[in-house]
Amino acid sequence: MIVKYDNYDNINAMQKKFIDSIQNDFFKLTNKKLSKKQIEKKILPIFFFIYNSKRKKFLISGSQGIGKTTILEILNRNFHKFFGKKILTLSLDDFYYDKAQREILSKTIHPLLMTRGVPGTHNTKEILNVIKKFNKSEYPIKIPIFNKSKDTRRRRKRIINEKTDIIILEGWCCGSPPINKKYLQKNINILEKQFDKKLIWRNYYNNKLKNEYSELYKKFDKLIYFNAPSFSYVFNWRLKQEKNLKITKNSKQGMDKKEIAEFIQHYEKITKWMMKVLPIKADLTAYINTNQNITKISIA
Repeated sequence: MIVKYDNYDNINAMQKKFIDSIQNDFFKLTNKKLSKKQIEKKILPIFFFIYNSKRKKFLISGSQGIGKTTILEILNRNFHKFFGKKILTLSLDDFYYDKAQREILSKTIHPLLMTRGVPGTHNTKEILNVIKKFNKSEYPIKIPIFNKSKDTRRRRKRIINEKTDIIILEGWCCGSPPINKKYLQKNINILEKQFDKKLIWRNYYNNKLKNEYSELYKKFDKLIYFNAPSFSYVFNWRLKQEKNLKITKNSKQGMDKKEIAEFIQHYEKITKWMMKVLPIKADLTAYINTNQNITKISIA
């Protein structure tokens, strides 16, 4: 049965099951309990935006640790059950080049490209191939899996055997336009000032944004953007993410506070640039507070 959006006080049994399902899934994924009113006002609009748009290809974007993956998992668990549409979910992170490929980039272009993250460290051709197969309904579709704790790809792949109706690509820089020259050249952290004095790294990833990533993003119909209150919160969110990674993987591998502080500098410029431009550019913007809760939804 397809649910219809209404005020929670007046909704039917199926709609209540829908909200209860989201509430339970959110708690399992985050150990946080959202009220039914919060779900009605802040989570359901994302579901209905996707469904009512009648489109098939979506980007979900936002800073590290902001909650993109959580929302994507909730969509994945509930969309088919309550809307009758199967979703193929992709993470941009899974398409990172492995260590050997990034080492070549670091030696031939710039040492900072050894660190995964910026445009130019993903295999966009693989993503385009997945989109092509989705468009033609060619299954199975094989999707790589990136192991962040070991900073390289796993040998096994995720196999999608059944036809899907919607494809969603989630990633920290999805939908970002290229950075303007003035802001690109401005040093905003120690990493840029000390290790990219000639702007080789910045120009490289910005050219990637301007060309192959722009072409990739054009393949999608709608952009959903999660807007952080400021970049200063990304460190704490990324730290929490790293701790959870260690717990779930039962591993001592991963980054400490100092390493995370250095790591997120690679992402800082593009993240701040997106905060400036994407709330205007995105089709749906979800504004996130310091506690990682959605406070407002804006639909263009």
